[in-house]
Amino acid sequence: MIRTPLRPLARILEAREKGENPDAIERENKRIRHEQMRDQARQRAEGRLLVLGVCFFCAFAVVGARMGMLATSEPMEPRAHAPGAVISASRADIVDRHGNLLATNLETHALYAQPRHMVDPVAAAQKLVKVFPDLDEKRLIKDFTGKRKFLWIKKKISPEQMQAVHDIGDPGLLFAPRDMRLYPNGKLAAHVLGGASFGKEGVHAAEVIGVAGVEKYFDEMLRDPANAGKPLELSLDLTVQAAAERVLQGGMGLMNAKGATSVLMDAHTGEVVSVVSLPSFDPNDRPRPATRGDASDSPLFNRSVQGVYELGSVFKIFTAAQALDLGLAHAETVIDTKGPMKVGGFRIGEFRNKNYGKLSVADIIVKSSNRGTGRLALEIGAERQQEFLKSLGFFDATGFEIVEAAGGKPLLPKKWTELSSVTVSYGHGLSTSPMHLAAGYAAIANGGFRVAPTLLKQERTQRGERVMSAEAAQAAREMLRKVVTSGTASFAEVPGYQIGGKTGTADKPRPQGGYYEDKVIATFAAIFPAHAPRYVLIVTLDEPVESSGDKPRRTAGWTAVPVAAEMVRRVAPLLGLRPTVEPANEAVVTLTSSN
Repeated sequence: MIRTPLRPLARILEAREKGENPDAIERENKRIRHEQMRDQARQRAEGRLLVLGVCFFCAFAVVGARMGMLATSEPMEPRAHAPGAVISASRADIVDRHGNLLATNLETHALYAQPRHMVDPVAAAQKLVKVFPDLDEKRLIKDFTGKRKFLWIKKKISPEQMQAVHDIGDPGLLFAPRDMRLYPNGKLAAHVLGGASFGKEGVHAAEVIGVAGVEKYFDEMLRDPANAGKPLELSLDLTVQAAAERVLQGGMGLMNAKGATSVLMDAHTGEVVSVVSLPSFDPNDRPRPATRGDASDSPLFNRSVQGVYELGSVFKIFTAAQALDLGLAHAETVIDTKGPMKVGGFRIGEFRNKNYGKLSVADIIVKSSNRGTGRLALEIGAERQQEFLKSLGFFDATGFEIVEAAGGKPLLPKKWTELSSVTVSYGHGLSTSPMHLAAGYAAIANGGFRVAPTLLKQERTQRGERVMSAEAAQAAREMLRKVVTSGTASFAEVPGYQIGGKTGTADKPRPQGGYYEDKVIATFAAIFPAHAPRYVLIVTLDEPVESSGDKPRRTAGWTAVPVAAEMVRRVAPLLGLRPTVEPANEAVVTLTSSN
């Protein structure tokens, strides 16, 4: 600002010439200068107030926007994390095909101690043992009075236990929030679900990870936040699974079996509606893996996919179906099954040294003739037999979506000789799992298409490659029905639900080599309804003994078949199948006149 002099010389001289008082000029200039200074000060103050007002407005706008966001957002507990390591405890639910809950998360707490903050470590240890009887009092006192700064006491506690620890009142006993995996149905479908445990752990959060079954197979998907908590939908039917487990548990006890397994599969989609392995366990309290003895004795052992057995005569239908498919025979082709029969220097015999003589291909299956299927296998040849069994999936582990399935790879002959072809034709020399067998029978049931077992719900039928003609599959189904109506599986008759199937009884191998004389694996492979199959059911019993008669009976016809029949009787209505009258065979009707 340029200041004007208070007594400008030109105006002073001019005022003196006119006789005016020069002091009036100075006073006027002072007044003008003061007014200018006042106006400038007012402008500065108004500018500062404007800036301050804008700042206050912005601050209140930010606070208001944040409050609005919090008011409209979903409430949730804050997640604490250590620097550089984020722990996510979120995990999606698992449901059955109808949306019934199989696995979910439950908010709970863990208990830990900071001994340096404890008022009376000894008294706290004594009171904790009363709340948790499995704790070691001496060990707790040692840890609480030692040099440790931190220790976990319990990774999962109930609300009642939490309150009891609260009542102890020691400031050194603290709680950490946890999301634990909960299986509300207990043992139901335990081998499918597998179980979960804690991965990364912090005081304020713990990562839940799958340790077996679908929990481990789909672990990344279940933990992926991008899925927005969408549940994993399985092909299992909870009500069917419960009925199957109940029937198999009862049958296992009734037949004095060491173990048992069953597989119920949709023959057209490959969906496994129910799969049971006994003995079982509760995934809420998963036992530790066995470190000694036979792995199959552990309740963790999944017999449906890990149990690789020689399954016996249930394989004979594959030999007959292939012979029909290749045009080497038809259902009424007669085969001489008389002995003796030697292949590779080894004698091929029949069950209990029977001699059936000449039988049709259909009767070979009905009577379960080893020599009959052996002669068909020789006609087929080793190379074509291998190709056919490979096309059915018997050479590789199934793609069933649990981690244990990868370990159930079939055991094949080291050299596929003529003798191997003969023994494999009646279910010896090739070891597979019941899940493999279910997929093989599904191909017969659905008209000749390969099926891949799956644990995921399918929206539509996804057929694989054709492995046999529709005619061969139809003829095989008719043979399986005859096994029930007039063969070794007569106990499988269930009124209203026509069953076709094949029995198989195989001597159990010794760990040191050779076979037990009084221990068998008994299997019944069934399709139903026989005239238009929709489902395949496999029931396998480990070391069964039916003891109601004078002598113990171990064959599948006496052990596995009654259990499978009862299972069909229970689950068929749950599957929406109505009892029907079996369609009669077509017959020629001649109309005559009464003239």
